[in-house]
Amino acid sequence: MTRVAIVHDYLTQRGGAERVVLALHEAFPDAPIHTALYDPAATYAELADADVRPLVLNRSTRLRRSHRLAFPLLAPAFTARRVDADVVICSSSGWAHGVRTSGRKLVYCYTPARWLYQPERYLRTASTPQRLTLRALGPLLRRWDRWRARSADGYAAISTEVADRIRREYGVEATRIPPPVRVDPAGPSTRPTGLDVGVEAGFDLCVSRLLAYKNVDAVVQAWRGAAGTRLVVVGDGPEAARLRGMATENVTFLPEVSEAELRWLYAHCRLLVSASHEDFGLTPLEAGAFGKPSVVLRFGGFLDTIDEDVTGVLFDAPEPQAVRAAVERAGAMSWDPSRIRAHAGRYSTSSFFRELATWTGVPVLPSAGADTTMRPS
Repeated sequence: MTRVAIVHDYLTQRGGAERVVLALHEAFPDAPIHTALYDPAATYAELADADVRPLVLNRSTRLRRSHRLAFPLLAPAFTARRVDADVVICSSSGWAHGVRTSGRKLVYCYTPARWLYQPERYLRTASTPQRLTLRALGPLLRRWDRWRARSADGYAAISTEVADRIRREYGVEATRIPPPVRVDPAGPSTRPTGLDVGVEAGFDLCVSRLLAYKNVDAVVQAWRGAAGTRLVVVGDGPEAARLRGMATENVTFLPEVSEAELRWLYAHCRLLVSASHEDFGLTPLEAGAFGKPSVVLRFGGFLDTIDEDVTGVLFDAPEPQAVRAAVERAGAMSWDPSRIRAHAGRYSTSSFFRELATWTGVPVLPSAGADTTMRPS
C-alpha cells in the first residue's frame, strides 16, 4: 500500500488553500498532515479527525495567532522537517515545498510566494518594519525558494496564470489541476443574523478575505453615490478597519458567516463582484452554482473561471470607476442561470479527485467526493 503524506504551509485560517487540504484529507484520510502552525479553532473543524503534525514553532501562541510573524523562521523550519512517505503532496504558496522527503515530492501550488515575487501588491499596505524585513531577507529567501522548488518531482498549478508563474520563476512545467468547488445549493439556507433589516434580495455580494491584494477597497468605493443599490461584504482580515472607515451606508460588512448563511447570500444576491488579483477565482464558481453572474477583474485565475458575457463581466483595472461601470453593465444584461450553473459544474469535487489520482499515481478513496459548502477565500 502506498504511503501518502500531506504538507501545508499553516492551518491557522479558513480559505481556499485550506479547502484543498480538506479535499486531500478526504482523498487520503490516513495521510498525516505536516504543517508549521495549527490552530484548530481558527481553521476548518472538519480537520479535527486528521493526524495533524505541526512544527516546533507551533508552541508559540503568538505565532499561531499571527502566522506572518513567523515568516523569517519558516524556511529553515520546513527545510529541517523530513517526511517519511512514498508520496508527499505539498500544498504550498510559500513554504511547504521546502520539506525533505524519503519518497516522491509533488507540489500542489497556489502560487509562487507573493511576498517574494509580487511584493508591490502583497505589501501594498504593510508596515515599514515588514517592508524592511522583506527587503533584507528577499534575495536569500528567493534563492531558498528556487532551490527547494528544484527538489520536487512534479508540480501542479491551480490555474493557467499560476502555471505561467511557475514556469517563469522556477523553469518548471506544471500540470493544471483546478481545485474543487465544494458547494451544494440545495443545502440548508439561513438569513445571516448580522444582515441589516430590509436587505432581502437584489443586493450585490463580495466574498473575500480583507487583504490588500484583494482590492476590496475599490469595490467598497464603487458604491459611493450608487443610490438604490446595496453591497454586502463577507470576510475579515487586516484591512477590515480601513474598509469600514471608507464605506458608505449602503455597504454592509459580515466578518464571518456560517455555511447555511453563505448559501442564503449566494441565493439572494443579484451578482458577485471582485477586484482581486486572484490566483484561481473560486467565488464566481460558487456564485455560479446558484445561477448568479459575476463582475470581476480581468486578471489571473478569473480568466479561467469566467466565460465572458455568459457567466460574468470582466473589467480592466481595480479602480472604483471601472468596478461601477462593469456592475451597471451586468445589471442591464440578461443572464441564463442554467448556463451559469452548467459552467460551475465543470469544477466538481469528483473531477478534482480524478485528476489528483492521475497526477499522484495513487488511487483516491472511492467514497471521497461529496460536495459541501465552505467559507470565504
